[in-house]
Amino acid sequence: MKVRVTVLYKKGVLDPQGKTILSSLHQLGYKEVTDVRAGKVLELSLPKMGKAQLEKRVKEMCDKLLANPVIEDYQFEVAE
Repeated sequence: MKVRVTVLYKKGVLDPQGKTILSSLHQLGYKEVTDVRAGKVLELSLPKMGKAQLEKRVKEMCDKLLANPVIEDYQFEVAE
């Protein structure tokens, strides 16, 4: 099974990379862009398991290592 985890800073947390990208887009003439949030996407390969067990395991991984729950939010989707 493949799981895609997306991690972004929580709203209100300074995102210096996103601000730098936004500034660069404006300098290139893309003034219509009003905000950029940079994050990370992780793809996990896991053995087939029940939906509840899979969600529990991935949530544990995110809370313990893949995301900092104090300043980051995450979401994940399963592609079977």
